[in-house]
Amino acid sequence: MIGLNDNFHPQKTPARALLPAAEIDVAGVELTAKIFAQNGFLHSALALQNRPQQAAMADAVAHAVAGDSPLLVEAGTGVGKSLAYLLPGLIHAVRNARQLVVSTHTIPLQEQIQNSDLKLCRTLFEKIPALQKFAGFKTALLVGKANYLCATRLAKAIEQHTELIDSDEQASLRRIREWAPTTQTGLREELGAGISPEVWDWVNADSSVCNTRNCNPATCPYQRARARIAEANIVIVNHSLLFSLIAAGASGKAGARGVLFPSDFVVLDEAHRIPACATDHFGSAVSAYALDKQLKMLWNPKRNRGFLSVYGKQHDQRLIAETLIESEFFFNEIERRFLDPQKIRRLREPNWIENRLNLPLQKLITRLTELFATETAKQRKEEIDDFRRRLAAIHGAINDAVALADVPDSVYWVERTGVRAKNIVLQSAPLDVSGILREKLFERKTSVVMTSATLSNGVDMERFKTQTGSAGSDELIELSPFDYKKNMQIFVAADAPAPDARNAGVRESGWFLDVIEFLIQRVAGGTLVLCTSHRDVKNFAEQFSATFAGKRPVFAQLGGTSRSDLVARFKAAGNGVLIGTDSFWTGVDVPGPALSQVIVVRLPFAAPSHPVTEARAEKLTQEGKNPFAEMTLPDALIQFRQGIGRLIRKTDDSGRLVILDSRMLTKTYGRQFVAALPHEKITRFTRANM
Repeated sequence: MIGLNDNFHPQKTPARALLPAAEIDVAGVELTAKIFAQNGFLHSALALQNRPQQAAMADAVAHAVAGDSPLLVEAGTGVGKSLAYLLPGLIHAVRNARQLVVSTHTIPLQEQIQNSDLKLCRTLFEKIPALQKFAGFKTALLVGKANYLCATRLAKAIEQHTELIDSDEQASLRRIREWAPTTQTGLREELGAGISPEVWDWVNADSSVCNTRNCNPATCPYQRARARIAEANIVIVNHSLLFSLIAAGASGKAGARGVLFPSDFVVLDEAHRIPACATDHFGSAVSAYALDKQLKMLWNPKRNRGFLSVYGKQHDQRLIAETLIESEFFFNEIERRFLDPQKIRRLREPNWIENRLNLPLQKLITRLTELFATETAKQRKEEIDDFRRRLAAIHGAINDAVALADVPDSVYWVERTGVRAKNIVLQSAPLDVSGILREKLFERKTSVVMTSATLSNGVDMERFKTQTGSAGSDELIELSPFDYKKNMQIFVAADAPAPDARNAGVRESGWFLDVIEFLIQRVAGGTLVLCTSHRDVKNFAEQFSATFAGKRPVFAQLGGTSRSDLVARFKAAGNGVLIGTDSFWTGVDVPGPALSQVIVVRLPFAAPSHPVTEARAEKLTQEGKNPFAEMTLPDALIQFRQGIGRLIRKTDDSGRLVILDSRMLTKTYGRQFVAALPHEKITRFTRANM
């Protein structure tokens, strides 16, 4: 990814100075009002129907960006929130030579903005004389450095790695060399499958070698991308990269203006995911795979190649070999003692394992420092420094994890990850990200707009403000304009087995399989089955793939296929069954009959045993609060509202929402889930009377 030493701020001075504040306020807000007014520019130029909710949101955004103030907007499905922030945002960005950064959580929304919404904005600007000066706005997509080809590193790899004997790697290098002169983006995804990861590691831009001294936009795809970003009026990014960059120090000194770029302003869509994304990226993670990869890029004993096979000495290679042995022992010992048979375990006592990696890693970092000091070739010096910095970061993170350095403000755990659960990871996460978000977002002297269909508890946004450090922000709640009572049927199972019946095998062998199979057959279109466990996804997928073979395609979140691809194939099928958990509760946008039914298998309560959830619950208990009421229930309600929002995506959509959790009807807290439904007309059913 773009790192601390990579200055990706705009490279050109704005063509003109900022307009006086008073003029900015009046002009931007007034133009926005004309666009979204009844019979306004949107109607006259694009024949779009006026939506009062959209107009209210656009007005609030226009005021927020003009006044560099924070704003939280909950906008129900169908409000049209993308245009409501893009149009006033673009007007402000172009008029004032500032950059608008738009961040999303999911790829589909990012693609919608790039391929649809921004085209609408440009068309509107082109058709209205008063807006034509904004029609030339420039866009750029910000992705991590490792996704780009670097021309300098490619040339070096061709020069140094012609001795590669592995035919697949020879083929990968040849494909990259042939592709490089033709690519417009230089992005790894253009190459498709079949490229050796090791070869890509040697040619991608994630290195200090790829800089403005060694590369230029005419030949280097990454430097070309940087130039586009520098000139862009709007930069699109995802939450993961945004918070990675912020955590790496991209926002600069405290008190400076701007979040990623000087004087930028930011819109975070799908903002209900912000607390979780920040938790992930403001902690640390060190994996056995990541350390092994870094060490073998320096020298791979089995293949006798790597950076130090050319520039190092024999004792350097011996030092790496020893470190590889200690690394394998260290992570194997973690797996044996802490992850057999479970996949995840919280760490509670400092020095929970002997840190045999401390000394060999320190010796290696010291040796790289010596090589850095004596090296005279500029590019080799930069590569040595890259290795040294990365290994130093890994070394520090391992030492902190073994010592539990940031307890009680953070929680630490070990976990087995990957498709086959073979990668051992040391992880930490802060228990409270509000202070970090306040410093990195809301104290940057610029406007930060957060928006989603689910930010509130149905009344206010106080909990979300507490989570995100956004106290004092203006807030706006605009309900969906859709006629849910007319277009959505709601059914709740009154006799669904309670969750504790799971151990008896009730769910897989009987009730749930029978009911879901029956429900799928009741609609001609597609069905989305939202689960709360991967075990259910697997069991349902196996059963329904057999049941509906040759009749309906079944797509399931089983690994090996991306979420975006699964959703795209489900959408194209028209009558498929899509089964997923967690991430499938949000961001799935399939309008029309291809998604005619959403089945919620269980209310989406987070697993209380996850280390972060467990530690936060303990903290709330220590403060005299009820973890279920303060955390578990509110989080489940947000997830629930997101899940049921997958069904009706446009005005003429219709379909069935079926909830297979009788706790909606039997538990006191069930009333809150009932209140979160789009309307109150609910049909109860049992398996006997389906």
